[in-house]
Amino acid sequence: MNKHTQAHNNEMDTLAEDARALMAATADVAGEKVAEARTRLAAALESTKEFMGRVRDKAVEGAQAADEAVRDNPYQAIGIAFGVGALVGYLAMRRRSRHGD
Repeated sequence: MNKHTQAHNNEMDTLAEDARALMAATADVAGEKVAEARTRLAAALESTKEFMGRVRDKAVEGAQAADEAVRDNPYQAIGIAFGVGALVGYLAMRRRSRHGD
C-alpha cells in the first residue's frame, strides 16, 4: 500500500474513532435532536465503511487486472508505457515553450 493510500486510511480511521467517541460522549445526553443526530452519525459511519470497502475491492480488482494484462503482454505494456511517456513529455515541452519558460 502506498503512502498516499495509507494516509487516507489513517485519516478515515481517525475520523471514525472521533465519531464513535462523540457518540459515546453523548450517550447519556437526553433530547430528541441529540438522539436523531446520533442515529444519523451511526448511519453515516456504516455507509462510509461499506463505501470504503467497495472502493478498496474495486482498486484491488483493477490492480489485479492490470498485473495480469502486463504479465500476459509484457512487450505491449512496455510499448504503451513508452508511448504514453513520450506523449506526456511532448505535451509538457510544448506547454513550456508556449509559456516562454
